[in-house]
Amino acid sequence: MTDTIAAIATPSGTGGMAVIRISGSQAIARADSLFSVIRGKKPSEMPGYTCSYGYIKQENDCLDDVILTVFRAPHSYTGEDVVEISCHGGRFLSQKILRAVFCEDVRPAEAGEFTKRAFLNGKLSLTQAEAVADLISASGENAVRYARMLRDGATFRKISGFSAVLFEILSDLAVWADYPDEDIPGVDDSVLCRKLTDLLSSMQMLMKSYDYGRILREGLHTVIVGKPNVGKSTLFNTLSGYERSIVTDIAGTTRDVVEEQIRIGDVILRLSDTAGVHGTEDRIEQIGVERSLASLEQADLILAVFDMSAPLSGEDKALLEKLPAEKTIVVYNKSDKSDRPIPEFSTFQPVETVEISAKHQKNITELEQAVERFAGRHATPAEDGMIANERQRMCLEQAVHAVEEALNALQTGLAYDAVTVILEEAADALLQLTGERVTDKVVDTVFERFCVGK
Repeated sequence: MTDTIAAIATPSGTGGMAVIRISGSQAIARADSLFSVIRGKKPSEMPGYTCSYGYIKQENDCLDDVILTVFRAPHSYTGEDVVEISCHGGRFLSQKILRAVFCEDVRPAEAGEFTKRAFLNGKLSLTQAEAVADLISASGENAVRYARMLRDGATFRKISGFSAVLFEILSDLAVWADYPDEDIPGVDDSVLCRKLTDLLSSMQMLMKSYDYGRILREGLHTVIVGKPNVGKSTLFNTLSGYERSIVTDIAGTTRDVVEEQIRIGDVILRLSDTAGVHGTEDRIEQIGVERSLASLEQADLILAVFDMSAPLSGEDKALLEKLPAEKTIVVYNKSDKSDRPIPEFSTFQPVETVEISAKHQKNITELEQAVERFAGRHATPAEDGMIANERQRMCLEQAVHAVEEALNALQTGLAYDAVTVILEEAADALLQLTGERVTDKVVDTVFERFCVGK
C-alpha cells in the first residue's frame, strides 16, 4: 500500500459539485503541484481537517476553482494522508481534473480500495467495512439505521464478546493442560457446559438476524398465489402502481411468473405474480402451475388470494394444504361482490387474514400494514448487531457448529484436549468474521463489490 490512489468519490453524472479523492504518501505532494492557492495555505502547509480555496492548474491551463481539503494520517478515513478536491460537478470537468491528478506517483483507485485501506490500516473492522457498502446501497430508513449501527461496530462488538468468552474458556483449558501438577483449580465440567450452552444460545440468536439482514438488503421475496380468476394479477398491478400483469376474465391468462420490485412503507418487496394453481390438461398451463408451486418454497412471504364472492372450492382447499401457514397472509378478494362472512379455517392458521377489493383498491392500506407487520417480526434491535451477508453467516455458522460439537464432546466424556481443538476452530471462525484473521482472497472478495471512489 505504498502507492497513492485517486478517484472521483461522488456519483457519475452532472451535479452541483464533484469530489476527487487522493490517498497515500504522495497525496499532499501531488496536490501541491496542481493547486494554486487564493485564500488559505498550500496543501503541504495545511494542518489536517482544514480547507483552502484556489485553482487547479495543469501547466498553464486553469481547470477550475476548487475547495481543497487536507486530512493528515492517521486521522483520515483511510489512515493515510488524504486530499479531497471539491470542484464544479460537470462530468467532463471532474474527469479532466482527475486525469491531471494521475501521474507516475498516483494511479487510479480500484473498486472499494479507499475502504480496503481503512480496514488494512485498522480504521475499520471487516464487518464495519462491509456496512459501508450496505449504507451506500440502503433502500429505506430501516436499512440506513441498521447499516449505520453496523458501521459503528455493533456486530464487531457482539462477535468480540463471543470471542472473549471462548478465549476465557480456552485459557482455562490451556492452564489445566500445561500445569497439571500445580495447585490450580481444575476445570469444572458443569461450569464449562453452562458457559458453552449460554454462548451457543447467544450465537444462535445472532444467526437469526441474518434473515432480516437479507430482507433489508435484497427485499422481501413475496409471491401472490391462488387459483385462476381470483384477482391475483389485479392485486399485483394495484400494489405495483401500474398495469404490469395482463388482466382479463379468461382463466389462465397468466402463464408464467411476473416480477416487480415495489416499496410498501419502509419495506421493499420483490413481488411475483404467478400462474393460477389448478388442474389442467394444457401443457403450457401445467408448466406455469409447476413454477407457481415451486416459487412457494423460495418465498419469504406468500399472499394467498381467494375469491370472497364464492365458497372455497376443492382447488382452494388443495392449495391451502401446500401453503406454509407461518409465512402466509390470506387475502380475500372481491369483497365488493359479496356480503358473506370470511370463512373460518379448521386447521390452517395464517399469519393474518385481510379482506380487500383489488379492483376498487378497497382495504389495500390494511394489506400493506399486514405486510409491514410481517416484515417487522424478523427485526432485531439494531444495537444488538446483525449478520448482514453470506460471508458473515458462513463464518458464524462454522463457529456455532464447532461450539455444538465441543459441547457434545464434553457431554460424552471426550478429553479436554479434543474439546480445546474444537473450540479453537470456533474462535478462528469468529476472527475470520471480524477480519482479525483473514486471507487476502477474502479481503479482495469483500471489497470488489464496492464502487470506485469508496
